[in-house]
Parts: sequence; structure tokens; C-alpha cells
Amino acid sequence: MYTLDFESDQCRDVRATGGKAASLAEMVAAALPVAPGFAVTAAAYRTFLDQGDLRTRLSAALGRLDGTGDQAKFDDADREISALFESVSLPDEVAAAIRESYAALCASTGVENVAVAVRSSATAEDSVGASFAGEFETWVDVAGADDVLAYVHKCYVSVYAGRVLSYLCEKDIDPGDIEMAVVVQKTVRARAAGVMFTLSPTSGDRSKIALEASWGLGLSVVGGEVTPDLFLVDKIGMTIVERTLGDKRIEYRRGDAPQPVPDDRRELLCLHDDEILALAALGKKLEKLHGAPQDIEFAVDEELAAGHNLLLLQCRPETVWSSVRRTPAFDTSAGLLGWVTGSISGTAPAAPAGAHDLAHKH
Repeated sequence: MYTLDFESDQCRDVRATGGKAASLAEMVAAALPVAPGFAVTAAAYRTFLDQGDLRTRLSAALGRLDGTGDQAKFDDADREISALFESVSLPDEVAAAIRESYAALCASTGVENVAVAVRSSATAEDSVGASFAGEFETWVDVAGADDVLAYVHKCYVSVYAGRVLSYLCEKDIDPGDIEMAVVVQKTVRARAAGVMFTLSPTSGDRSKIALEASWGLGLSVVGGEVTPDLFLVDKIGMTIVERTLGDKRIEYRRGDAPQPVPDDRRELLCLHDDEILALAALGKKLEKLHGAPQDIEFAVDEELAAGHNLLLLQCRPETVWSSVRRTPAFDTSAGLLGWVTGSISGTAPAAPAGAHDLAHKH
């Protein structure tokens, strides 16, 4: 199948729909709040590649990479492959399936030519060992079937961007293993948006939930264009233990270009306490569902009523602290007394190797 609704069990297969779409389908199955939409499957991407000699020429371009990490070579391959993909249209059968699913989305939302976000969803995306967050492209406020088709094609064109190839080399992932599915999802009219970690991203403390948010769409947070507000929630007592005002000078209201935040909102926190705690509760539910700490994108939709306006945009495994090997506080073979005396003399074991470095990377 070339398209799958989020409600479909098949949409939960990351091999078929990629990391973003599969996580959205998992949330729908768990009755968690997400904006409606559908996935253009990896099968559609394979059908695109099957046209003419596209696969042969793609293999040749990738074959010229020597794995040395030379960014200039990655950028050269990016330009060559992008031009190659731009020269080939979406197959008719793929385009027809996308048009049909988009028409169904318009009907279900009651909005003609409903505005959607078109988001790359790679099949190797957001595994615990390698998070592709921010590497692939997202476009918002795409309206009309013709434009949806054009931006799905743009997702294909961007598969082998220079930064993606560099990342794959760093993680020792074969570029040929990447397949591209695409998420098409109703655009959220965000009053505020951001990311949530079900542990502290600075310390790895699993008793905390951290939220970073700013005004408007989450593009400014993900792109590092603002210093977001920071909120820290105690996961056990579900109380807010920290509120830090950020520097929120710009916001994306429609996704095309940023605009200045009015002065009267710059000094205001963008999330209310009840929203923070409700989001934290959703984060706990997602962590329990997946059995591991999660990295979650969310938005507060200004068009929806309070109590129904919190939407989850994406959920993926947290990859920084999850990769840190947890070691016992003391060597059990040495006995408790040895650990106590070692603590007094200053020779007790230190924190897990790499933990301090990881804290500063987030």
C-alpha cells in the first residue's frame, strides 16, 4: 500500500512508515491526542526509485563516498542526488493514492484543502542507537493536493542531504539502508509548542520530566532560534519544581517565516501550570507504553478548547542518557564496607563514564 491512516495497525510498523509515522500510529492506538493524518509508505518511495535507471545512478553517487567524513564530498553527493531526484516525478499510482488519502483527510476534518505538515519519516529514524531528529525536512501549512504531492517529492529530494550523509557516516550507517516514508498531518495552530523529555536531559535524572517550549510552532525550538522557557516536573509527586523564563523573541505562526513576538508576551511563560502537568502526565504514559525514557514533541492548539488543545506531534526514544551504561554505586565484590571507606578516602567510583560530557551536549 502507498498510504496508510494513523489508525491502521500496519502504520505502526517502522519498516513500512518510518519512525515519525509509526510513533504517531502507536499514540493513536493508545488513545493519545494527535492531529489527524496519514503516512506515505516506504513502498511508495521504492516505487519512485524503481523508475528508469534511478537506482543505478543513486548507487553510483553513493559509491563515490569514501567514508572519510569529508563534508565537501557529502555536499557534492547531496547536489548530484538532489538534481537526479528532482528530474524524476512521482509515479502516477503513488500520486493517485496520496490524492485519495488527502481528500479523505479534508472530508474528515471538514476543511476544504486542509493545511497540513509534510514531514520526512525515515525507516531507520529514531532508533535508540541513532536519532535522526532534526536531520530530515519538515514543511508546514501545505494546502491543496497538488502542493502536497510537490512536498512529498521534496522529502524524497532531501533524503541524502549533506548533513544527513555526514550523520550516517558518523553513526556508521549505510546510506543505502535508508528508505523514506512521509507523514502528512493536519497543521496544528500552535499557541505554543516545544519538546518534552521524560528524564532530565542535563543530568539523566529519571525522576524528573523536562519541558522546553516557546510561542507559536515548535520550529523555533527545534531550530535553536530562541531560548525556550524551561519547566521541570517531579515525576513522582507530579509537581512543578522549576520554571525558567526563556528569551522568546520570534515565533512561527504559519510556518513560512518567523515574526517578532510582541513585547507584552516576551516576559510571559508560554505554558500554564495545568498544561505543564497535563503534558507531563502524557509523557509518563508514553514512557510506560514504550518502556523507556522518551523525547516528545508537543503543541498547544489555539483553535481547540482548553482540555482538548494539547496535541502530541512526535515521540521517539531518548538517545543521550539511554546510551550511558548504568553502573552500580559501589563494587559489590568489594563489599559495602570497602565502598564506605573508599568514599571517605576519595577513591569511591565516579559517575558513569561519559555522563558529564553527555549532559553538556543537550
